[in-house]
Amino acid sequence: MTAFLDNLRARLDAFPQSALQLLMRFSIFWVFWRSGMLKAANMEQAVMLFREEYMLPILPPDVAAYLGTAVELAAPCLILVGLFTRLAALSLIGLTLTIQFLVYWNDYPSHLLWLAILVFILTRGPGAFSLDALIFKGRK
Repeated sequence: MTAFLDNLRARLDAFPQSALQLLMRFSIFWVFWRSGMLKAANMEQAVMLFREEYMLPILPPDVAAYLGTAVELAAPCLILVGLFTRLAALSLIGLTLTIQFLVYWNDYPSHLLWLAILVFILTRGPGAFSLDALIFKGRK
């Protein structure tokens, strides 16, 4: 039984991290892209959401709606193609923390999952299948 478990562990350890990084990037892309597209499809409704439901304490609702939508559309695209991936992940971490602590504090299971993926991307990078790997090849 020990040999079987050791063999299984070795096979799992051999799974390419770059494939996992690509899967993480693809997964988190859809979460934020879908939300951004819903807002972009009807910015009047998005502004109303920021005014009446989200009620962020610092930014005016129209500025927050356009800024939030821009981040939800741009950062996931950068993450998906793996360009300036860590910076994009950092911006989505900030957005997720804002949502968690200022808007939907009861939805922590979803936000914790998003944060786990984003922190993985932030700390491990985009992997070999990314524009960052092509552009910054050989740099660490």
